[in-house]
Amino acid sequence: MTDKFIAIVQARMGSSRLPNKSMLHLKGCPVIEWVFRRASQAREIHGLVFAIPQTEENDPLAYYLTTLGANIFRGSEVDLIERFYEAAQKWKATNVIRISADCPFISSSEIDHLITFFKSGHYDYAYNNVPVNNRYPDGIGAEIMPFAILERLHKEAKEPYDREHVSTYIRSRPEMFNIGTFDPIDKRLHYPEIRVDLDTPQDYEKLLRLDVNLEMEAHEIVEAAQAFKKSESANKP
Repeated sequence: MTDKFIAIVQARMGSSRLPNKSMLHLKGCPVIEWVFRRASQAREIHGLVFAIPQTEENDPLAYYLTTLGANIFRGSEVDLIERFYEAAQKWKATNVIRISADCPFISSSEIDHLITFFKSGHYDYAYNNVPVNNRYPDGIGAEIMPFAILERLHKEAKEPYDREHVSTYIRSRPEMFNIGTFDPIDKRLHYPEIRVDLDTPQDYEKLLRLDVNLEMEAHEIVEAAQAFKKSESANKP
């Protein structure tokens, strides 16, 4: 059986810190469209699915995604492991790439590099989305695990926090799982102090002020974030 790499984006409208963030406009289009268009360019994936809650609040998000031609799966609002597991089952994934809709600057090339790295070893879980034991910026990468591991999480993870955050069960048990990460191939991305994800109103204000566009490569996004950071430091009293 040929491996099938399916990327699943977790997205929702509800957020206590930044409501409706998936549909907030960023440089001409909603954040969710940034994620769709940038992740769709990854060459190593066999499908891209947006997994969103089956709630009325998320109907506008589902509708907008359909206008983009995106694949949609709707499931539990609070049990992310279940939502991912059922979406992966439906799309017959053998390996699951987890992407957060909080990352409008997700890089298709870094998704591809993650998959290539994952194929190079026998990993239960690998990542390049956060700068932990690597030199990646925060917000341009993803996570990956075999479907068999996701199925294991679905059976074993019991705590609400783990059910809501999917990979925390793995990351908090390094003795039980073979976890891998790596530094960016492109040294222009070696800036773990740079953060470009979207979680708070302050994050949104910062992203609005970055000199970026949809077509930029990952290193160009990082350069824009660096320039912003320097200007902010220079303007501090």
